[in-house]
Amino acid sequence: MYPRTRGRRLRETEAIRSLVRETRLSPSELVFPIFVIEGEGEKREIPSMPGNYHFSADMLADEIGELKGLGINAVLLFGVPDIKDAFGSEAYRDAGVVQRAVKSIKAQHPDMYVITDVCMCQYTDHGHCGMLTETGRVENDRTLEYLSRIALSHAKAGADMVAPSDMMDGRVGCIRDHLDENGYKHVGIMSYAVKYASAFYGPFRDAAGSAPSFGDRKTYQMDPANSDEALREARADIREGADIIIVKPALAYLDIVRRVKDSANIPVAAYNVSGEYAMLRNAVDSGILGEDAIMESLISIKRAGADIIITYFAKEIARKLRRE
Repeated sequence: MYPRTRGRRLRETEAIRSLVRETRLSPSELVFPIFVIEGEGEKREIPSMPGNYHFSADMLADEIGELKGLGINAVLLFGVPDIKDAFGSEAYRDAGVVQRAVKSIKAQHPDMYVITDVCMCQYTDHGHCGMLTETGRVENDRTLEYLSRIALSHAKAGADMVAPSDMMDGRVGCIRDHLDENGYKHVGIMSYAVKYASAFYGPFRDAAGSAPSFGDRKTYQMDPANSDEALREARADIREGADIIIVKPALAYLDIVRRVKDSANIPVAAYNVSGEYAMLRNAVDSGILGEDAIMESLISIKRAGADIIITYFAKEIARKLRRE
């Protein structure tokens, strides 16, 4: 009886390891989030997210050019306005920060696929994702009108896809109807269908200035303990017309990514969120972990079933894939 060595032999060289590798990652599957601010000539590193920056719209050309050169073909824009009010009016203003950024990108890099975040938390003075009653409760149905206005303004600016992240019930259908009625049937919807009320959003809220001024978002975001609810939320958004659905966060919810992927009949994106980025970035920079931990973490997201990965590591991973 001879020992079984077949598996060991297939791991002896990098060439053969590459040939039999089951899960592969490509820059074309990555989406890079970008924070856009007011002003001109601005590029400032975000302290809680080293390696990521606030850009004014006029400073995006070089960044987009670098992404294209790395094979990254899609970005997700978040606006950080100077002015906030109870209605989040800067979010749907035709000359708003995101609208200007979309126009700037499309004027110089028309082939870059531009996705825009559609929410109100960065734009409201209370930091919640919807309109509030006098008692401070989020009004789901009233909020849908404003989300639709935001999505339409982004479409008019040239966005290829809008990504509602508010978690209001019915918003995908409302946005889809509003876009279609105004001649934007070609603009897609990437829905944050499965968005948990997670503790991993801290650095993002610092970068976007979107922390709620009171209370929390647990009444409209999902309980981290729930799994079956994720399938119900995903199915609801698919029925309403979502083209892609997002699971957020990613690393702490790989089981959810797999369950959603197995049940959905459309592409699934996983958002490798700011807290996950900051933890791993700090561990690598301090020498606690090696750089390969970054690639390993993204491979785990892909292996769990994600077709698309939204990640602040996109450029770093693309560079590594190019070297390999």
